[in-house]
Amino acid sequence: MSHAVLETRDLVKYFPAPGKRGSFVKAVDKINLRLEKGQTLGLVGESGCGKSTAARTICRIYKPMSGEIMLFGADISRMNEQQLKPYRRRMQMVFQDPYSSLNGRMTVKSILEEPLAAHGVKGNYAEMIGEMLEKVGLEREHIGRYPHEFSGGQRQRICVARALILQPELVICDEPISALDVSIQAQVVNLLMRFQREQGLSYLFIAHDLSMVRYISNNVGVMYLGKIVESCESGEIYKNPLHPYTKGLLSSVPIPDPKLARAREPLIPEGEIPSPIDPPPGCRFNQRCKSALPRCADVDPEYKEVAPGHFCACHLF
Repeated sequence: MSHAVLETRDLVKYFPAPGKRGSFVKAVDKINLRLEKGQTLGLVGESGCGKSTAARTICRIYKPMSGEIMLFGADISRMNEQQLKPYRRRMQMVFQDPYSSLNGRMTVKSILEEPLAAHGVKGNYAEMIGEMLEKVGLEREHIGRYPHEFSGGQRQRICVARALILQPELVICDEPISALDVSIQAQVVNLLMRFQREQGLSYLFIAHDLSMVRYISNNVGVMYLGKIVESCESGEIYKNPLHPYTKGLLSSVPIPDPKLARAREPLIPEGEIPSPIDPPPGCRFNQRCKSALPRCADVDPEYKEVAPGHFCACHLF
């Protein structure tokens, strides 16, 4: 087995619930992920399920409450900022909104110089920045411009350039295309895939668009209310989804053929996602699941391997 670039073990991140003393928002609750070198792990789920919190905890923007974050074989979950610095250079992040993740008072030159200076990189910064701008499909002449002078797609290219200029080995992409026009989304994804082929990058790719996740990912993890409920190879999860929630997610993907769309059995979950402050006992999906068993309301299902390489947390298996 190849060595994992990233592995989380029972990773937990809670936040104090506003206005409720002693209560917590259980954003990430004992999740286990594994990402191999040179591959892409897609992480999908409804809004509010904890995907972005998981990404920021893995990056150590948030400090985990418990569990392990194994990055290149070292546990970074308890490291201080000085110990983390060498790992931060090897792990970068592309944020969701290119309009808020760039400082409007800084030029492109200043934005891309900042990580180089922070990590003490030596060399001709102007030349490094010019080369990186060309690699992401921008012009060297853009170096003196401000973010408001670019379109959304161009801003996200600047964000990609900022993440890649340090030549990291792992890039965490937190819904990097959701704020972009559909016509631009494929351009940004193809750009990321080209860098992966050329530099052997590993991606943790978070998205709502299941078709895009299928296109870019080697493996997929499905997240619901702070927990991973299913994970396996990308093709397998689309051909043979096991967890009722995964089936519901796939059922919500539009089919361009009207006849096939009408013939498809609707499996979209009913009702609203329960509050992460007070999640239901047992399986967290039991209140919305049409296949729920009596014990689903009391016993939290074990996340286990139910087929070779296919993990699921469901009492049906």
